[in-house]
Amino acid sequence: MSLFRKNIHKESDEVLMKNIRQGNKAAFEVLYDRYSKRLLYYFYRMLNGDQDKSQDFLQDLFLKIIEKPELFDESKKFSTWIYTVASNQCKNEYRRLKVRRQFNQGEEIVETIPETAQGPEERLDSRMFLSALEKELSKLEPEQRLVFILRFQENLPVKEIAEVTGLKAGTVKSKLFYITRKLADNLQDLNPINSEVRENVQVN
Repeated sequence: MSLFRKNIHKESDEVLMKNIRQGNKAAFEVLYDRYSKRLLYYFYRMLNGDQDKSQDFLQDLFLKIIEKPELFDESKKFSTWIYTVASNQCKNEYRRLKVRRQFNQGEEIVETIPETAQGPEERLDSRMFLSALEKELSKLEPEQRLVFILRFQENLPVKEIAEVTGLKAGTVKSKLFYITRKLADNLQDLNPINSEVRENVQVN
């Protein structure tokens, strides 16, 4: 059994999904370990820093995987498929909030920034930058925010982002160019955006 568990960690995401369909709990645990932290932070960024809601969305997503693994489209990479499902969860939430805002005008969302293992001064600079970045991202259209996060947080190539969003690759590239230029201009006083984002604007 220990040899099996050791080997299963080397399997691809797609092979793990096949094992999950056969009721293999170990395969699910490996897949969860691979993606849970990344997806939690993805939800955190997409849901304006709502930690509780991010946790709920993460659990709902993996509950779907373990209860209905047959929903996985084997013609796609698992990473592309799971981010498509996650983005659809966020889109549904945006629609729900849009209706809610019609009855609760002026409601503000308080954002929080995760702590890092930095020194006090570096942590303060980081928090200031992240706070400013989050505010700028919150001003973007949901689709623009999604494209930015998939590229610069999740490091997905343009081709996969196009599959997740349903956009053409050329459209993804143009959106990335527009967004990074806009963020760089709006955050130029904080400088990190110029080095971090502009260097990464080379899209593949």
